[in-house]
Amino acid sequence: MQWHTLAASDVAHETKTNVKTGLTAAEAEKRLRQFGCNELAEGKKESAIVVFFRQFQDFMVLVLLAATVISALLGEYVDAAAIVVIVIMNAILGFIQERRAEKSLAALKRLSAPQAVVRRDGRWVKIPARELVVGDVVRLASGDRVGADVRLIEAAGLEIEESALTGESVPVAKSAAPLHTKQASLGDLHNMAFMGTLVTRGSGVGIVIATGMKTAMGQIATMLEEADAGATPLQRRLEQLGKILLVVALALTAAVVAVGVMQGHDLYEMFLAGVSLAVAAIPEGLPAIVTVVLALGVQRMIKRNAIVRKLPAVETLGCASVICSDKTGTMTENMMTVTQVWAGGRTFAVSGVGLETRGEFSERGRTIDPNRVPELARLLTMGVLCNGSELKEENGRRYIDGDPTEGALLVAAAKAGITKRSLLGEYAIEREFPFDSERKMMTVIIRGRNGRRFIVTKGAPDVLLERADRLEWNGREQMLTPAWKEAIEKAIRQMASSALRTIAVAYRPLAETERIKSEKEAETKLRFLGVAGMIDPPRPEVKQAVARCKEAGMKTVMITGDHVLTATAIAKQLGVLPPGGKVMDGATLSRLSVDELEREVDDIYVFARVSPEHKLKIVNAFKRRGHIVAMTGDGVNDAPALKAADIGVAMGRSGTEVAKEAASLVLLDDNFATIEAAIEEGRNIYENIRKFIRYLLASNVGEILVMLFAMLLSLPLPLVPIQILWVNLVTDGLPAMALGLDRPEENVMKRPPRRPDEGVFARGLGWKIVSRGFLIGVVTLAAFLTAYERSGEDLVYAQTAAFATLVLAQLIHVFDCRCDRSVFDRSPFGNIYLVAAVIVSLLLLLVVIYYPPLAAVFHTKPLAAVDWLLIISLSALPTFLFAGSLLARK
Repeated sequence: MQWHTLAASDVAHETKTNVKTGLTAAEAEKRLRQFGCNELAEGKKESAIVVFFRQFQDFMVLVLLAATVISALLGEYVDAAAIVVIVIMNAILGFIQERRAEKSLAALKRLSAPQAVVRRDGRWVKIPARELVVGDVVRLASGDRVGADVRLIEAAGLEIEESALTGESVPVAKSAAPLHTKQASLGDLHNMAFMGTLVTRGSGVGIVIATGMKTAMGQIATMLEEADAGATPLQRRLEQLGKILLVVALALTAAVVAVGVMQGHDLYEMFLAGVSLAVAAIPEGLPAIVTVVLALGVQRMIKRNAIVRKLPAVETLGCASVICSDKTGTMTENMMTVTQVWAGGRTFAVSGVGLETRGEFSERGRTIDPNRVPELARLLTMGVLCNGSELKEENGRRYIDGDPTEGALLVAAAKAGITKRSLLGEYAIEREFPFDSERKMMTVIIRGRNGRRFIVTKGAPDVLLERADRLEWNGREQMLTPAWKEAIEKAIRQMASSALRTIAVAYRPLAETERIKSEKEAETKLRFLGVAGMIDPPRPEVKQAVARCKEAGMKTVMITGDHVLTATAIAKQLGVLPPGGKVMDGATLSRLSVDELEREVDDIYVFARVSPEHKLKIVNAFKRRGHIVAMTGDGVNDAPALKAADIGVAMGRSGTEVAKEAASLVLLDDNFATIEAAIEEGRNIYENIRKFIRYLLASNVGEILVMLFAMLLSLPLPLVPIQILWVNLVTDGLPAMALGLDRPEENVMKRPPRRPDEGVFARGLGWKIVSRGFLIGVVTLAAFLTAYERSGEDLVYAQTAAFATLVLAQLIHVFDCRCDRSVFDRSPFGNIYLVAAVIVSLLLLLVVIYYPPLAAVFHTKPLAAVDWLLIISLSALPTFLFAGSLLARK
């Protein structure tokens, strides 16, 4: 139903109500039973047990659980217990994060109005808003939160703040007249009031046309339920890695069994040996280390004013290729600011943004004193006197109590030293005619201490021009001739072309005995003073952040509920809209299918006058084009798109609770520039994850090959299972975590984003893992054979030498993992945590070898000094052999 196009009588007819008496109590009760309470429905909540056990569905975790069962069957109970502990710790961490995530609908419910004033049986009564039904006649007043979607039938100076729903920073003036446009965005429905929005001025009466999930807010709740971001790139890569490891483990088992049987060994014995080797191939600590490193990244991002609500989001942000950003409050200050004033035929620029009362007035680049320009000083003074808002300060924070447009006039006047407090000591308001959306003006009658009386009017410039017959020019009164009108209209057009909202101020002296009975008498024969142009200005640091994102290969797209002209101007100022870039409005977007939008979306940089459904459509179109999408926003209207995006970024200060709960990342300072820092952190975290995957898998390849070579050569096993487990959990674990704390390389923000389909082993990682792992396996086997021969075939002594060589080779190799090319490219002391982890691992190795109780558990013996020299030399070979060959090529 197109409610906004119907007359009030037709709305009453369609909803079966009586405007004068409202619904009867019996009819309201009947409708409440039939259609349900006026509440937002919450989806079925999963129990804590279900959420906990879902953590075990990850493919990598399933592989580890299989390894646990096999280890237990082989009698390696210590191995099995260790893997179980790791898996459970990983599940607990994931459970804690997930239980904090899904509160979006609860936050939406908190936005609902607690009470409403309705007409029942001909009387106005106050009822809980949850009892509102379609057809209820409701009354709205300043300060009320609208309880349901309402078609207005009366509006007296009514203004409603809808920024949480539409993204508009300025309250919308409402009227009761039908609209003739059938297709219109929420921001253009001036005869409608929506659930969850706030009445800032005036009063009105309307008929409820939708409740609960059928309201605009309810539709957002539905989209939140349905929106799904899918698996993150990191989750997909780890699943891919798990599958590769599973295939490798199965292949190893089959190969060992086949070779052993061919050599005449017992089938059962070879099967157990093959399974043991397969278990050694799986890096047990990988899921836990990934979780811990992501958690450490979260702590670093908090220091950079970004709170991560979902761990995988840390890495996902690093591969974002598109940032869809809400304009209001994200890229702009969300605070109207006067930047130009036309008075007395001259145009003045005003510096300073937001509520900062320090600023300068200038003309053609030259600073002027506004109090020395009579027309300018008078315009600023009258703008303060005809003003229902106040500039207040609480706990060191300034804020506007009232309308943002009026607040902008107060701040501009304060920059000239003119304040409401100082003026009200000299002037008193005798009478006020409030702003009305039909008149588009506000008027006050002022009496000075000297007895002088005058009228002040402010409002839409075109309306005031029609009511004025004079203007002030060079301190003198002039007749408002057609030439002067044309000059004023030209100034207004120039401001509008810069996306400035304009408000005009006029006044008229009154005789002592003159009595004004109505606004019509007051708002005539006015003296036109001038026009103030204001805008919600861009944040100063955003332009540089947008440029950095562009350099990093990311496209920034502005999405806003504001007008096309305003959005285009801001986008150009920030560098978001390049020459030739396209701008699309909501009406055009509505006509396009998702497939059609998908074909065009790469060329569009600004979407203006959009609705929540549009934002979701835009995000999905970019995702279908293969982009990793980050979506920023602060309002309820942003929540579905925030949830559907690969990573949602909400504003911490100005953002609604709904937006924060739907997002993966919350910016504490509401600063778009913080996103750039978070992206850098995300990219670095992924590179660090690649580093420790390289380290862990190269180590495991070394373990596999040394065991496989020994089997193929019919040698005793160089390592016992408990030693392999020690290497996988302790020797690998500490340095791997330290790699996760590595600092970003200098060029991390000058590379293009990774392709979403980039595999774990891309950019030569697979070769590095296999080649280093092969050498680690060779030198470990060499140490084993040498020690075995030198010790008179003492197997425990030889296994200790192999164990020590494997550990040392990995601890030297870990420094190689910090660099793409050579170990000499970065100072080893650039990561002090890694140095400490290596030292601790070395000390633990010595304890395991030389502390008798542990030596008995780990099957080790003390080694001779000469063997240590051999072990150290062999351990250094895998790393320095490749480093030397790279230096030779240079």
